[in-house]
Amino acid sequence: MRFKWHPRADVAQFTTAVTMPDTPWQDVAMSTPAMNLMAALRSGHSSSPRLTWYGPDSERVELSGRVLDNWVAKTSNLLQDEFDAEPGMSLRLDLPAHWKSLVWALAGWQLGMELVLDGGSADLLATDTPDDVAGAGFDAVVAVPLAALAMRWPGELPAGVVDYAAEVRSHGDVFMAHAEPDAALPALRGPGDGLSHGKLLDGFAKEHDAGVRLLVRAADGLESALADSLGAWNKDGSVVLVHPDVEVTKHLLENERVSGA
Repeated sequence: MRFKWHPRADVAQFTTAVTMPDTPWQDVAMSTPAMNLMAALRSGHSSSPRLTWYGPDSERVELSGRVLDNWVAKTSNLLQDEFDAEPGMSLRLDLPAHWKSLVWALAGWQLGMELVLDGGSADLLATDTPDDVAGAGFDAVVAVPLAALAMRWPGELPAGVVDYAAEVRSHGDVFMAHAEPDAALPALRGPGDGLSHGKLLDGFAKEHDAGVRLLVRAADGLESALADSLGAWNKDGSVVLVHPDVEVTKHLLENERVSGA
């Protein structure tokens, strides 16, 4: 796998990669665009970088298509197995633009869930500030620590809040849905109009050139990061997501071979 913490190069593997057949994703029949996209990420060129994160304190995380799919599969399995998540349920993401929030979005969409980005009500909540929302009427609350190598939440959690970092590792690297999503179900609730799963790539993802290596600024927010990332991945590209506190230097752009800055 390609999971790196810069500048250290000796970090242990965090997930176990699963060998998948290199089948062109266009030939894999799926029920929603998000499921098609996950098939694309784990098939052709699956060892190539698909998501690179630059965070504070010289944090650098690089995920290949296969490893990104592993993270999404584990998160999808956590949602399905522990919280009975299914198509049509809603998932509020109370998270900044971050590589883990992109994983959560893809996991929710893979399950056929509606992502809530406008702070509204939802069945389930994923948050990096669990103390602010505990007991706020959700069926379940999941605390998501944003540090790349966090093995558990740093400190005490409110009663009933699930620790994502501690729980996700025990779930499978391959996801098999208990119920097939319907492309007509709502996929996104945010500041703009709601979209169905069938319209995610045509109506929400931004247009980018084929094979783009796209710079995405986390300061623009999670909704923008999702739209950019979906557009890049849909064109067999990759994403370099940069935290607001990280300076985008000429060296960074050249080192990452960014083509869509």
